[in-house]
Amino acid sequence: MYVHCSLITNEEHQKLSKRSGHSSFEDLKEQGFLPETIVNFVALLGWSPSDNREIMSLEELVEAFDFHHINKAPAVFDMTKLAWMNSEYIKAMAPETFYEMVKPYLTETIQKDLDLPRIASMVQSRIETVFDIRDIVDFFEEVPDYDIAMYGHKKMKTTPESSLSLLRDILPVIENADDFSNDALYTLLKDYAASHEKKNGYVLWPIRTALSGKQTTPGGATELLEILGKEESLRRMRAAIEKLSLALEGDADA
Repeated sequence: MYVHCSLITNEEHQKLSKRSGHSSFEDLKEQGFLPETIVNFVALLGWSPSDNREIMSLEELVEAFDFHHINKAPAVFDMTKLAWMNSEYIKAMAPETFYEMVKPYLTETIQKDLDLPRIASMVQSRIETVFDIRDIVDFFEEVPDYDIAMYGHKKMKTTPESSLSLLRDILPVIENADDFSNDALYTLLKDYAASHEKKNGYVLWPIRTALSGKQTTPGGATELLEILGKEESLRRMRAAIEKLSLALEGDADA
């Protein structure tokens, strides 16, 4: 008996071909996709189990396979779905296993003496491949150049002007913090916000922006404060105050 597998095409419905630049198994591994992800994904091209599960181990695929469920229509090699599936496998990894896998990428990007296992735990649920890590964690090494417009956040009701005022006011509060753990810092800043009749985000957003120079980060303001440590956090906040002052006061003088 012969069983014909479905034709596999790219997203433009063209037949896959190495000559046309389409990826092989080894190519996909080099792009950061896990072997088990690739096997799982390819097994579901043109076939699906009766219960429509998508994330399956090799053993589960072998047990569930039934050639009667092979589709006759061509299957599309959807890179977006492959990336999603890879992210699901990464999320399911034991933290220790994930850390050992990404440690080379972390140490390549972050030279400072920081808690790399903690940083790894923060990014585990946020990446699709290991190569995403560099752009997510590079700010731990140094704040990138950024536009002060980033301090404006409609939901948090912040502007560059309000952020400058907030950072100037909150700096001595953080300077005087004895306990620089995440929980203690969160309580400190939450109490500050309440005493000034502001929402937490109004206080936390400018601090997170000053520490990272990023629109999105793998952790909140107090987590970043704890990981960076008191000295480095204060240095970055002072630099942010200077950056905002020069930009805003320079505009005012123009």
